[in-house]
Amino acid sequence: MEGAEDGPGQQPELDEDEAAYCRRWGAQHAGARELAALYSPGKRFQEWCCVVLCFSLIAHNVVHLLLLARWEHTPFIMLGVVAGALIADFLSGLVHWGADTWGSVELPIVGKAFIRPFREHHIDPTAITRHDFIETNGDNCLVTLLPLLNMAYQFHTQSPEALEQLYPWKCFVFCLIIFGTFTNQIHKWSHTYFGLPRWVILLQDWHVILPRKHHRIHHVSPHETYFCITTGWLNYPLEKMGFWRRLEDLIQGLTGEKPRADDMKWAQKIK
Repeated sequence: MEGAEDGPGQQPELDEDEAAYCRRWGAQHAGARELAALYSPGKRFQEWCCVVLCFSLIAHNVVHLLLLARWEHTPFIMLGVVAGALIADFLSGLVHWGADTWGSVELPIVGKAFIRPFREHHIDPTAITRHDFIETNGDNCLVTLLPLLNMAYQFHTQSPEALEQLYPWKCFVFCLIIFGTFTNQIHKWSHTYFGLPRWVILLQDWHVILPRKHHRIHHVSPHETYFCITTGWLNYPLEKMGFWRRLEDLIQGLTGEKPRADDMKWAQKIK
């Protein structure tokens, strides 16, 4: 990740291939059109199912958490919110970095279904603002289904005493799930410059969720830094540590694969 030492917002020196990233892409880019066309009815159906199931389970678990709530739990709940946001931010960065940096749209099953949106996003960053709630949040809802199901199962199988004892832990897990579920919605808001509700803008301004100006750093070519997209709290410390660069160097040394090679391929499509 050359140039990272000069600051996360500074343009690194690019070779001939990487220079393609410096162009202003959009919905008319050939690669963007091809990637958008790969969004299938089957994928849409999967997203609908995941969103409906996910939010049904969220509502179920919220009711049970409220029934168990006590005033003395307040400090632990606040700690759980902060810890959940931090871990969700790191996990969002890990997933975002992995899908941005490795793999290919041609991979069976996961390529078109899960890697495709990441490739489209770099050559048409505003495409996410044209996605509806289902397309925006379907994949994140899929990821959080299992922990939500597990929590719902525990509410019906564990004793009241056990639930009382584990309540702070369950609040932390639930906060982590909620931040994870809404990460891509937060990401969408970071690309939306018109018509945002006032409360969303306030959360961005207070850096409770990913701010718009902060996320622009990731979209500086060649998209090799600031991967965390839930709150963005961990982007600066991870950048100062060279965390992603070191991880990429390790994987490239073990596999010989070049980071973001597939991303570059789609960016270079001009016909």
